[in-house]
Amino acid sequence: MEKLLDGIEEILLMGPGPSCVHDKVYEALGRKSLGHLDPYFIRIMDAIKADLRTLLDTTNTLTIPISGTGSSGMEACFVNLIEKDDPVLILINGVFGMRMQDVAQRLGAHVENLEFEWGTPVVVDPVKKKIAEKHYKIVAVVHAETSTGVKNPVAEIGDLLDGSDTIYLVDAVTSLGGMPIAMDAWGIDALYSGTQKCLSCPPGLAPLSFSDKAVAALEARKTKVPNWYLDLTMIMKYWKGATRAYHHTAPINMHYGLYQALQLILEEGLDNVYRRHRHYHDELVAGLEGLGLSMLVAPGSRLPMLNSVNVPEGVDEAAVRSTLLREYKIEIGAGLGPLAGKIWRVGLMGHTARQENVDRLLEALKTILA
Repeated sequence: MEKLLDGIEEILLMGPGPSCVHDKVYEALGRKSLGHLDPYFIRIMDAIKADLRTLLDTTNTLTIPISGTGSSGMEACFVNLIEKDDPVLILINGVFGMRMQDVAQRLGAHVENLEFEWGTPVVVDPVKKKIAEKHYKIVAVVHAETSTGVKNPVAEIGDLLDGSDTIYLVDAVTSLGGMPIAMDAWGIDALYSGTQKCLSCPPGLAPLSFSDKAVAALEARKTKVPNWYLDLTMIMKYWKGATRAYHHTAPINMHYGLYQALQLILEEGLDNVYRRHRHYHDELVAGLEGLGLSMLVAPGSRLPMLNSVNVPEGVDEAAVRSTLLREYKIEIGAGLGPLAGKIWRVGLMGHTARQENVDRLLEALKTILA
């Protein structure tokens, strides 16, 4: 019988996720499993909550990792906060805003969109006009749109909602751990992320945080949360208090990995981590431009951890990606939706954001494109 695991090669992960994983995180994942209610594991759970609050710059008590990938975090936010016919506004400028729309519609919300050109950020003035015309229970936006490499003005949108009872929901799947997030100062009420991007942990957990306002909305529901597995009214009882109530068997070893990944970030220092991402983004962009390549997104709106590169006319973008993977053991991503075939998406997330990785990719591209 073929032993497939023996054939796994080490690939330099420079796509839109997952990112490279530090050896200390791999070591943590391989530790002996404990029970999900073991007192020692509960200490690890509490440490993870505290570290996530530090990264998110929040005092929210309900700050936990959901068992599942980033998409489970998205679904958990919507399924706990939406009831049928709730008015919801989604700000869309890429794939992941569209996913928000899809999930909210499936839950029976009255969903309205404000759409912006892919590759450009959400514009604040139309949002201001829209929320002045109508009250929405939820306004949702993606902080770092992974499909385009665009940073959206999350703080400015939060200012528009300051003092209202609207719940401000933010996708921070790609931004958490790679760029500053000030959840409380920006007025964010519900936020979700994932472990496989700038946290540099394998996919499998979705950090989530609810403000007191979001928790109050959850507790004021007239109907039961329609998804049992993601029902935070039950999950909260597992994650807080001296006596933990069993809800589901948490992925123990994934929590070890997340704990270690958070420790690495905090040991390096948040400001240092953010500077590192920005520095190697600048190095990459300069190198790409030196090869005659251009960027999709204007400088002021670019993400440091996800770089959208325009494919030159006459170049087979899929063939370049295939050659990078086959001959150079480097993975980069393709464009999605209207950008399919038009861009490459190059990730510099977490442990991937290092000089040797930037140099290796640039050298490979130089040879291939020549």
